[in-house]
Amino acid sequence: MPLPRSFYQRPARAVARDLLGCVMVARRGRTVTAGRIVETEAYLGPEDAASHAAFRPGSRALFYGPGGFAYVYLNYGIHCCLNAIANPAGQPGCVLIRALEPVLGIAVMARRRRLDPGARRLASGPGNLTRALGVTLRDTGADLTRGRLTIEPPDAPREFHISSGPRIGITRAPGLRLRFWIANNPHVSR
Repeated sequence: MPLPRSFYQRPARAVARDLLGCVMVARRGRTVTAGRIVETEAYLGPEDAASHAAFRPGSRALFYGPGGFAYVYLNYGIHCCLNAIANPAGQPGCVLIRALEPVLGIAVMARRRRLDPGARRLASGPGNLTRALGVTLRDTGADLTRGRLTIEPPDAPREFHISSGPRIGITRAPGLRLRFWIANNPHVSR
């Protein structure tokens, strides 16, 4: 069962930490791919200079809407990045899903990435993750609580240490410690 909408209707920082260990599932026809979330980044509202809510007016309607929907954008005109809208009602925020540990459909992910199925970085990094799952801009607005893209509770008890640090690859508000990852997991992007 996917995580309920109430899971996402909390501050983005809390959702980013709590998504670690959960399982991202993508369904494309009969093909199902999935991975355990091992790295995330929180983006807050207009007060966070790196958040799209602060500098991309077109994304604001989605950011202020209810949590639990996908926000996919094109980064550098090349890479799709998958975010989960996360916020209490009327407060913008989202969580970038940065890396997965593949658990299902690994051969399909490898084919999409043109890599060996044993490659450690199969879904590490936001662009690699979306390519591995087959996520595109058309997935913007997908309901993460049902449908083609869902996030499910952890498939095993959470027995890991969470590390945090500054977000990666941004120039605005670079010092905020809003990046979270499972310590010592080999699938983390950096």
